[in-house]
Parts: sequence; structure tokens; C-alpha cells
Amino acid sequence: MSTEHIRNFSIVAHIDHGKSTVADRLMLLTGTVTQREFHQQLLDSMELERERGITIKASAVTMEYESEGKKYMINLIDTPGHVDFHYEVSRALAACEGAVLVVDAAQGVEAQTVANAYLAVAADLEIVPVLNKVDLPAAQPDVVAEEIESVLGINKNECFHVSAKSGIGMEELLDAIVTLIPPPEDNSDKPTAALIFDSHFDGYRGVICYVRMFAGSLRPGQKIRLMGANRSYTVTEVGKFAPRMTSLEELGCGEVGYFIGNIKSLADVNVGDTVTDEHHPTDKALPGYEPPMQMVFSDFYPADTGDYPKMKIAFEKLSLNDSSFTFAPQSSPALGFGFRCGFLGLLHMEIIQERIERENDIAVVQTAPTVSYEVLMTDGTVMKIDSPSQLPDMSVIEELREPIAKLEIIMPKDSIGPVMKLADQRRCVLVKTDYISSTRVMMEFRAPLGEIVYDFYDQLKGMTHGYATMDYELLEYEKSNLVKMDILVNKIAVDALSVIVHRSNAEIRGRKLIQRLRKAIPRHQFEIPLQAAIGGKIIARETIKGYRKDVTAKLYGGDITRKMKLLKKQKEGKKRMKSVGSVNIPQEAFMTVLKNDEE
Repeated sequence: MSTEHIRNFSIVAHIDHGKSTVADRLMLLTGTVTQREFHQQLLDSMELERERGITIKASAVTMEYESEGKKYMINLIDTPGHVDFHYEVSRALAACEGAVLVVDAAQGVEAQTVANAYLAVAADLEIVPVLNKVDLPAAQPDVVAEEIESVLGINKNECFHVSAKSGIGMEELLDAIVTLIPPPEDNSDKPTAALIFDSHFDGYRGVICYVRMFAGSLRPGQKIRLMGANRSYTVTEVGKFAPRMTSLEELGCGEVGYFIGNIKSLADVNVGDTVTDEHHPTDKALPGYEPPMQMVFSDFYPADTGDYPKMKIAFEKLSLNDSSFTFAPQSSPALGFGFRCGFLGLLHMEIIQERIERENDIAVVQTAPTVSYEVLMTDGTVMKIDSPSQLPDMSVIEELREPIAKLEIIMPKDSIGPVMKLADQRRCVLVKTDYISSTRVMMEFRAPLGEIVYDFYDQLKGMTHGYATMDYELLEYEKSNLVKMDILVNKIAVDALSVIVHRSNAEIRGRKLIQRLRKAIPRHQFEIPLQAAIGGKIIARETIKGYRKDVTAKLYGGDITRKMKLLKKQKEGKKRMKSVGSVNIPQEAFMTVLKNDEE
């Protein structure tokens, strides 16, 4: 098909603003799916995506549409809306010429709306603004259109008013996509150049690469080279998603589809790589993507140590379809053998944990999530650590640097006080405040990532009655007065409970932590001291009392020395037991490190 009649676009929005429903309705209108096949979240194939009602992986679909006697091929790349899957959005946008920006007419502009709109502007895409859910009783399309104008600078009169669920205004939107979004450049006479924007592993066919053709064409039997990996393959099948995989004779310039080429491992394919012809290669590779950056790290251990090999296979399988997730073997004296895993954020971590437990039937013990830190050594070298146990001796450390994020919060203006108080507790610095409407405000902070990455969002939602939304992106690493706090159980340091904290609140954190531990660890036959320590200095202590048998019960009268003798004997026995007795730490104890400090 001529590139004049091809349109490539993405739908971007904040989580829950109706992105997947808009995609489903467009597929129904173009006849890509029948009314019988039409159901909610058509493109969300993962069980977890359906259950949580969120999109996790970007997916593509090709639709055919006829307008004013012309036939068009419309390629839609559906993207996730959650802050953790930000990189999936940027990857999808690089394969498009336009973006449909969906905003909920009842909830208004949210933090991810702003972030995704800026991504689309940075990628130089044509933006089509859409107000969804206009048929809701709470919808305020005019107010929200003004918010879009004041925050994003898009004319409020250009917004399309639709309801994807009932189909109101969707045909006008389809016409707008065809008329407003520009067609791709016609480079069909140039050497083959295709961008890999995603890939997944199929047990029967090997790696299936999702590509956007920028020049030339791809056809079965063609010898291709992946420019970044510098490997050659022969294409066995090309096709498009309609929405199921449909094979074709050829994938032409400007089209979006897939190819299979007997690639055995996902590690051989880099997302963002350029595919070109082996015999007539293109001069230079297409601009790829920044590799995804892990923000949060956590240790995963099998609850049953015999499940370690099973867990390793499960992680290998998961990493095949998720290039943003990393894992490396780890061992702990307290928990045995496990893995140190890196994630894009806490939702990503939660989803991986749920998939491991659900798809492989493995009970998981998980340690407190941490962020990565930079350590400047006295010899001038800089090392990155993502676990307190990797921290070198303080005598060889010049300075510790923590990651600083740009944090944007959109909330009702009457919540400014409580949010400022929370931000202050978490060492956040206010940069600016913008009123986006008469009732809503957007605040920007410089925030230490370690302080906002765990329960900050839950606290924020609670104090704003669910109305606040936030978005963050990593800015830089900054020098900070950080210390490693060890937790000693029965005078032995448990590395899985260690945390890196700011010196100013180390004592408070330590005291609260061991108070919670005291409740989580059951009583033993002997007394167990719990201590929080920085280096050799104990900063907090709690004691779990041992069980005591009443050894004096059989005494009746007589001299007090008989009683004292029996108690002394019991004490000696406890001492001996303590030196050989090991403390059983239940799984819940490791999770107490995660509980918020404001309880």
C-alpha cells in the first residue's frame, strides 16, 4: 500500500482514563473485530492485565478503514499508562507519527497525562486531544478542556468529545486520525531499515520481533542483519497483528508488523535495534532507545529452599519477555540462596512477584526494596550499589550519593497543607507550584528516590481522599549524609534486614523498626536482644523475653536460699541454651522493614 494511506499512532493517557476501551472501540468500528468478539481490554492478553484492569506490555494492531472512497491502513500501538511502564510508552512513540491523548472528562488532567504528552511532544508527534467518558454524570468536559489548554498549551476547541464505552463521537475521532495525523515518509526505494520496538518469545517459533518499517521492505527468505547485535538471520515469516498474527507476502515501508527469523534467544534481540538487508545494508542505524533503567531492587528467596532451581527457571522465562527486569544470584546466611532483582518501580516488582507465585507455584520471601546508590571511593573511583550488603567499609568511602527524582503531584488545592507536610517528612524540596484550574494545583519537588519509592503514593492517596496523582523521573545522583543501619538479632547482624538511611532520621527509623520486629519474632526459650547499630554504635535496643518455667512451684516454705539456688540453676541452663540456640525469624519479620514510619 502507498505510504500516503498509512497512519501510525499511539494512544497515551493516565492509568484508568479509558485507553484500552478507546482501542477496543476503534477495532470494532473498523471491522477488525466483530461485535461477537468485542470484549473489554481486547489487547490486554495477560491474565494479570485483565484482572488489574491495566496495560503492562505495549501491543500493536493493524486496522483497515475506508473514508471518502479511500482505503487507509491504520496501525495502533497500545501503551501502558502507569508510571512504572514509562519506558514502554517512549518505545511505542518512536514507531509513530501521531498520538491520541486521552483525558478522562470527569477526573481531568493527571500527572501521567502531562508526562506522556511531553514524551509525545519530544518525539515530534502530531497530538490529537480527546476527552473520554463525556456521558458520565460527573463529567465536566469544558473545565477539563481548559485544564488541557493551561497545562499542555493545546487549544481547548480542538478537543474531541467522546465516550469509548457507548461509542459517542468515535467515528469523528477515526476521521480525525486519518486527516490530522501525517502519513509516514515514502522511503520504499531505499535499503531496508526497520526499528524493533518490542519482542516476545514463543516456545515453538522462537523470538517474534515487532517492527516498524522506516525504509524498504521485508519479505520471507530475505537475509537480514541486526545492526546493533551484528548478527545475520533469514526471515521465515512476516505479517501484521489484526489483532491476531496474520502472515503476509511482504511488509512495506511505513507499515507496522512482525517478523520471525529462527532467532533462538531473546538476548540476541535488542529492542531499539535496526533491521537491514544483509546484501544492501542502510548507511546508518535508526536512533534507538535509551536502555530501561532499574529504579528499585529487592532480594527474592524461595520459602522452601528446595524450590531454588525452580525459581531460577521461572526468572529465566520471565526475563525472556521482559527486558526491563534483571536478576542475579545472591546468598544470605539468614535466608539461603536466592536472587537480587532489579525493577522499574514497585508496581513492576509486585507484578513480577505475583507472576512468579502464580505461574510457577513458588512461595516467595522478599526483602525490603531499595534503590541504587553511588559510592565515591577515596581512590577516586565511583561504584554503584543496589543493596546495603554491597556497601564497602566506611573507611574507604569518600562520599555516598543518593538518586534524586523530579516529582510532580497534581491534587485538589485544599490538600496542599497535608501534602507539604508529607513531602517535608520525606526530605522533598518544593521547586514550583502551578494552578491548573480554580480547584486543582500541580506541585513539583526534588525528592530523594529512596524516600518516595515505597509507600509515599499510598500515603498521598490517603491524605487527598484518592484525588492526587504523581509522576516521577530520575534526575541525578547527589551527595547525601547516608549511613548503613544494621539490625542485630541475638547479637548477629542479619544482612537481609539492613537498610541505608539518612543520618538525621536513622535513630527514629531504627527504634521503630526493632519495635515492629519484636512483635514479629516469636518468643523462644531464651532471651533475644534486638539491636539497631551504625558501625559499632548501638542506637536502639529491644528485648524479646524468653519463656520461663516456674521452677519454684514445688517448693513449700523452707529457706530462701533453696529458691535462689533453683533460679540460678535455671539461669545457667538458659545461658547454655542461648549459646547453642538459633533464632527462627518468620517471613513477616522481613516485611516489617517495609511498613511506613508514620504509623
